[in-house]
Amino acid sequence: MLELGHGFCFEGQQKRIVIGGEYFFVDLVFYHRILKCHVLIELKVDEFNYSNVGQLNTYLQFYKRKIKESNDNPPIGILLCTDKNTELVEYALGGMDQNLFVSTYQTVLPSYDQLKQFLQNAKSKISD
Repeated sequence: MLELGHGFCFEGQQKRIVIGGEYFFVDLVFYHRILKCHVLIELKVDEFNYSNVGQLNTYLQFYKRKIKESNDNPPIGILLCTDKNTELVEYALGGMDQNLFVSTYQTVLPSYDQLKQFLQNAKSKISD
């Protein structure tokens, strides 16, 4: 949670919401006190699927209409997958809110040598 940065307040894990009499569960819900908005995070243990975007967008619309206070900003959605098809992500997000993001994550940390190489590459790009 510390990696998220400053200002995040944890609200719940598997937070239950009710839409049309059906129960749904948002993986992680935070409130960002500086941005003044909810941040909904969905975690997927497989590669990106366009249905994941529909699910998260549904949760965002629910929070926007039912949970958001008048002085809050619109909620932000983050979808974390183990892998993503960049082109599919572009089409799946086309025409949607700009507050929905898709990214990949790793279940195993990189080795020391991989991190060192990454940092050296990043440093050389900055100095160019």
